[in-house]
Parts: sequence; C-alpha cells; structure tokens
Amino acid sequence: LLSRTYTITSLIFASALALILPFASASAQTAELPFGEYPTEGVPGGSDAIGDFVVGPGKVDLTLSPGESRVVEITVTNRTGETRRFNLTTEDAAGSNDAETAIILLGEERGPYSLKDYLSVPYASFELKHSERARIPVTVSIPKDAEPGGLYGSMLVDTVAIDAVSGEAAGTVPQSAIVARIGTLFFITVAGEVEHDAHLSEFATAPKQRFFQNGPIPFGILHKNNGSVHVAPYGELRIRNMFGAEVGYLEIDPWFVLPQSVRLREVTWNRDYLFGRYTASVAINRGYDDIVDEAIYTFWVLPWKPVVGAFAVLFTIFFLIRAFFRRFEFKRKDSNDLTGGNR
Repeated sequence: LLSRTYTITSLIFASALALILPFASASAQTAELPFGEYPTEGVPGGSDAIGDFVVGPGKVDLTLSPGESRVVEITVTNRTGETRRFNLTTEDAAGSNDAETAIILLGEERGPYSLKDYLSVPYASFELKHSERARIPVTVSIPKDAEPGGLYGSMLVDTVAIDAVSGEAAGTVPQSAIVARIGTLFFITVAGEVEHDAHLSEFATAPKQRFFQNGPIPFGILHKNNGSVHVAPYGELRIRNMFGAEVGYLEIDPWFVLPQSVRLREVTWNRDYLFGRYTASVAINRGYDDIVDEAIYTFWVLPWKPVVGAFAVLFTIFFLIRAFFRRFEFKRKDSNDLTGGNR
C-alpha cells in the first residue's frame, strides 16, 4: 500500500480545500440563490490581481452538545482582478479506505456522518469587489436528539463573473462560468460517549523497500480509524545508524483521520550522504487517552556507484604498484645475471 502511494500525488489541505470544476450551466442556478451583502474590508497591499480567491480558515474543529449552536466566521478574499459573484453551498464529507484520498466531498449525496443540514448562512449569494474581504457568519446548529460522535461537512464557495450573471438574462451564459470552488471543512464532535478506536496500521519507507543508493529517505505512516469520531495522531521518528547512534530526528505534526477510514502521512529524512544499515523507529500518539503506538523499520543505504568507483581506483592503483615491482624485480635479475657472466 505504501509503495503505491509514493507515485500518486496525495490530496493536500493547507489553508483551504480547492476544487477546479467546470460547470456548463451552473449560472442558471445562481439567480435562484438568496442574495445579500456581508460586511467587507479592504485587503492591505492586495491591489495586484493574482487571478484567484481565498477562503479561510481551511478547517473548523468544534465540540458541541446536543441542542447547542455556535456561530463561526469564515472569510472570502477576492484577488481575481474584477468584481465577482460568490455563492455558498454545503456538502457532506467523508473519509476513505483509500490511503491516497484524505477526504471526499459527497455533492448532493448524504454522508454517514451528515452535517450539511446543520450549517447555515444569512445569504447564499453575494458580490465582492477586487481586493476586498467579506466576513461571513456560519451558524452550526446541532439538534437536541443528535447522537454523540462526529459530523463532517464543508461550506463551499464558488465564483461567477458578473458579466456571466448579466449574460444569463440575455440567454448568453458562457461555458465554465464558475471557475472554482473552495471550501472550509467543518469537523463537529457531538459531546457524549464517543467511540475511539484508532491505531498505527503500517510504518515503512515509501516506496516500501530495504535498499537505497542515497538519501533523502521518505517514510510513510499509515493510520486507521475504526471509531465514530475523527482523531489527530502525532508523534516522532528517530533514526539510528549501525553503531546505535541517533543520527536523525523528525517531529510529526498532527494530521486528521476521519471515522471509518485510513490516511497516510508521508515525511522525509533529508540527509544526502548515507552509508550502511539504519533503523527507523516511530512513536505515534493516537490523539486520545495518551496511547502511543510504536514500530521500527530497518533499511540499508549502499551508494554502489561511488563504492564501485572507489574499488576501481584502488584496484588500478594496486595493479600499477604490483606491475611496477614485478618490472623492478625482473630488472634486478637481469642485472645480476649480467654481473655473474662478466666474472
């Protein structure tokens, strides 16, 4: 499993979840969304047109009791270089048993830990000038009969050019009027007796192999979550050489794993010049009850090209020295034979 994930780009969450999606007729749906205005502010130094927009934060993680509501603020910053129409929609999210996929947005489908019906905003559509930032209050309302556990979804923001909205009335809506969707993930834990059941599933190099020619050395840490709520494992990785001395240390920051899913975390030991046998040991805190899983993996670094080159040089030097002394010995014998003949 770790060997497959090395050559495929994993889904990355930094400040937001970005999905480039062409929609042929989505502008026709835009006019039906409730339109309004949100508080805005100018972005200092944001006059340059970068051609995109930014949504933040990338993830909201809350613990709420049944019947409780909370208002969370997200922001949308327009850097497209023009006034744009923005739309807000909700979707459920779920984990995956494919380690290459951290999270899946389910569209109109309802997820096993559905949250989309509990997220709301005052207006589902608004306009924003270039270099402006809108502040949007998102209300999270948990019903009184909600069961303890995790609920997962996303508040998605898509954008439409103003000329595309105007063209809609004239029946000339262009193709791909919506250029992108960016979402803030919502991880909500409903307080109560939740089921925690996660563990370190596998630890190895990525790809999984025992011999390397040189560094850096990539590692893969596979974590499996069978519980009813997400976890955030973290830990450390230490590398020792063949003499037992510690030669490497990596701190592993927390990463999320949704319920009923697996997720791979990749880290790299950035050392170029290595030789010999190494043992990597990892200690991963499950993110709850202070339980730590440990695993070790042994690998070799044999830079055979430099080694073969060094042996070739030594062999050449040895051959030349041996040839020189053999030639010198023959000359001595010839010289002694001539001396004896003269006598």
